[in-house]
Amino acid sequence: MVALTKERYLSLGFVFLVYCTTCTKSKGATGDILLDSLPSVPGTLPHFLKEPEDSYIIKSNPIKLLCRAVPALQIFFKCNGEWVHQNEHVSREYMDQNTGLKVREVLINVSRQQVEDFHGPEDYWCLCVAWSHLGTSKSRKATVHIAYLRKNFEQDPQGKEVPIKGMIVLHCRPPEGVPTAEVEWLKNEELVSSLTDDNIDTRADHNLIINEARLSDSGNYTCLASNIVAKRRSATATVVVFVNGGWSLWTEWSPCNVPCGRGVQKRSRTCTNPAPLNGGAFCQGMSVQKITCNALCPIDGGWEKWSEWTACSVQCERQRRRECNNPPPRHRGIMCEGPSNATENCTGGMCTQNGKLLHDVKPQSMDGSNDVALYSGLGSGVIVVAVLVVAVMLYRRSQSNYGVDVIDSSALTGGFQSFTFKTTRQGSPLLLNSSLQPELTVGRTYSSPICFKDSIDNKELFDPLPDNKVKVQSSFMVSLGVADRAEYHAPKGHPPETFPRGLNRDYSNSTVERRSTKKGLLTPNGPPLTPTKDQMRTTGVFGHLGGRLVVPNTGVSLLVPHGAITEDTSWEMCMVINQGESSFQTEEGCEILLGPEVTYGPRGLDLSSPVAMTIAHCAEVDTENWNIQLKRKTQDNSWEEVMSVEDESTFCYCLMDSSSCHLLLDQPGSYALVGEPLTQAAVKRLKLAVFGSMGATPMHYSLRVYCVDDTPYAFQGVVATETSRGGQLLEEPKMLPFRGNTFSLQVYIQDVPQFLWSIKPFTTCQEFSFSQVWCSNQKPLHCAFSLERNSPTTTQLSCKISVRQVKGHEQILQVYTSVAESKKESVPFFTQMDCTVTSQAGPKAFKIPLSIRQRICATFDTANAKGKDWQLLAQKLHLDRNLSYFLKQQSPSAVILSLWEARHQDTGDLDSLASALEEIGKIHSKSTAAKSQENPESDLVHHLGTGSPGNPVCGMGELTQS
Repeated sequence: MVALTKERYLSLGFVFLVYCTTCTKSKGATGDILLDSLPSVPGTLPHFLKEPEDSYIIKSNPIKLLCRAVPALQIFFKCNGEWVHQNEHVSREYMDQNTGLKVREVLINVSRQQVEDFHGPEDYWCLCVAWSHLGTSKSRKATVHIAYLRKNFEQDPQGKEVPIKGMIVLHCRPPEGVPTAEVEWLKNEELVSSLTDDNIDTRADHNLIINEARLSDSGNYTCLASNIVAKRRSATATVVVFVNGGWSLWTEWSPCNVPCGRGVQKRSRTCTNPAPLNGGAFCQGMSVQKITCNALCPIDGGWEKWSEWTACSVQCERQRRRECNNPPPRHRGIMCEGPSNATENCTGGMCTQNGKLLHDVKPQSMDGSNDVALYSGLGSGVIVVAVLVVAVMLYRRSQSNYGVDVIDSSALTGGFQSFTFKTTRQGSPLLLNSSLQPELTVGRTYSSPICFKDSIDNKELFDPLPDNKVKVQSSFMVSLGVADRAEYHAPKGHPPETFPRGLNRDYSNSTVERRSTKKGLLTPNGPPLTPTKDQMRTTGVFGHLGGRLVVPNTGVSLLVPHGAITEDTSWEMCMVINQGESSFQTEEGCEILLGPEVTYGPRGLDLSSPVAMTIAHCAEVDTENWNIQLKRKTQDNSWEEVMSVEDESTFCYCLMDSSSCHLLLDQPGSYALVGEPLTQAAVKRLKLAVFGSMGATPMHYSLRVYCVDDTPYAFQGVVATETSRGGQLLEEPKMLPFRGNTFSLQVYIQDVPQFLWSIKPFTTCQEFSFSQVWCSNQKPLHCAFSLERNSPTTTQLSCKISVRQVKGHEQILQVYTSVAESKKESVPFFTQMDCTVTSQAGPKAFKIPLSIRQRICATFDTANAKGKDWQLLAQKLHLDRNLSYFLKQQSPSAVILSLWEARHQDTGDLDSLASALEEIGKIHSKSTAAKSQENPESDLVHHLGTGSPGNPVCGMGELTQS
């Protein structure tokens, strides 16, 4: 007997069961057509019209598995190797209208719990088995999974900054999920498709690749993962496609900037090919190149000597001629003036021709009258000469009564005219050629050795002396220790002249005459600076040892290094701050002055090393937000760019600190620091101050709030105004950052006691427009609040002044003062600390002793094998940018030390220099013994540690409040 398999046995049994059931039904229902007797396809196994498909259970919703077969007597599901109970099947049969065959369909439900409870080696699966007369057929296995999608991405895309035309690769690994999540990319919430853009490649590993970045590819990218359960968004990755700046072509060389002699030509290029974009790097290198040029000076023509007279012609005339070639005019020179030919009568007017007189002889009476006129003129001339001689003798005798002979009258006419003092009473053999005279009528000119505690009110210093006798003291005499003063008596009815007199503010066209003797002076011969009421000025005479000039309370100073002036010569130098209307005009309203306009001179100054000028500024230095430039005034009173503070130049050096700019300059002239905001985040500092004084009546009190650029010089304007008004400083000034965001500045008065004081309605808030504040150019702005006491017994005032920029910073000034009708003393706005002079010459003007300075220069100016040269010194002193400027100097170390001196002039601490030298010594020392033998830095450090800096020069005053 053939063994039957389990499936075969079951199928035969099932067929038998179906057959018996059919017979029973046929006997009980005679004449009815039974469903089982419907025609079928004999001799074929069941054929599946629909097999169960793989399914996913979403959340707790059960899934349905469907199976459809023909011909089929029965269909049952089998899941995970076990038969599904008959009660769980939903069956139905119907007739296929096209074929006429009986079709059986079975459906079951699979729940989440069933899948979760299954723990087999395979996934949960089900198939269906269909029976027919000839046997069984099995469908495909359908797997059932629980669908899910995790929340967190396995890898989020990261933001990138890529150059234009670079490749962008954004990685994305979606969260784990069933079924596996599909990935799409969104750019700025819009779908990115590689089908519409050949430059984009979306790979199977879910990464997004942009082959060549374009500016339009900048944006926010998001990886979107989704399946039948949910959608997940990754973190947003910001892609920035930047463009590095590229230089444009150089412009043509400009004409030589001087019409004659040595000048400068320059050419420029701009970082616009392309311009930096989206944070791209700015062009490296110099935007301006300068070269020296020699313009051929015009040579005016000169006449040669006249030729000999020709022979007398028949017309009784003779001629002579001359040529304009001594020298001939060249290079746009002027032709000789005057005639080239001369003709005269050669017979004294007595020549006759054809029996007629060509020149009639005058009558005798006429000759007599001419003789009388001649003798009268000669007599008058003799008398005038005699009177002049007597007047000069009397004048010289009157001058001798005061002990000084004024050899050169130019001392009385002002300017840098040279004059000589000869002391007669003491019999001093010293002969001086000094051009320095004090300001006699203007209260803002500073002359050595006077130090002004209050730079505004100097009436006691400049009131004219009785009988119009004016004391004139030379600063050069002071520097040499000569205490005697020269006096000059002005004629009655003529006040003393202001020094210098009648000179143009712009001295750039002046000429200089240098007269040099041993220990003598070099003095200009042309019109120098004019200290007017719109200028603050200081002067000093310096020789080979150098010195320093300072305009008190302005943050402006000038350091003349040791050795800058040749030996056996001296220069009278001056420094002037323009206080009038600024000659600097903004270009399209974008450039502003960050500090005062400063001029130093004289024009013909000849120095062997650059001077160090310090100018206080009001900018929050940030190269991303500011383009700060140094500009110089030209001869036609316009301004030209010298350099940008971030550029490297061999003509000028600029070092920006937080509140001051230190410049190394080798050409006298007028300079200004100009700023151009690059973004709205550019900030300039404002100083806020509130002053008070009694109003028009005893019941009124006035509060004045000032907003001024935060430089010491700019605040001097406030001091001058309030000194004249008798105002009192009510609160210590405060700083307010003012942004270049085009929003205005508002000033509020708050918390005024209403039961004690009253203020007019709608006057508690005042406003400055943005342009008023931003383009103030060192000029103070102010607004006033007028308050009225409700009772005469009110003596106290307390309130708040709020100053704020719209969408910017705010500052509060707290006012608490006693209001009295009696006049109070003005607050000493500034006090000078250890201030003795505004100009100082010689070693005392420097912090570094001369011997130490010389040893440092000798050590570092020459490179050696250990690398201890001036570049290392600059690095340790944090002055290691624009090294090409130091390279062209005769002594780079000396220039570096001068810059260090200017930077640290307000502090007498040499520790930073000593520490730098000590660090250099440690770096290149191998042992303690080698250090003492090979490194001079140890000795320099010792001397710096024990030495004391020179006396301070008047600098910025300290703001105090009484």
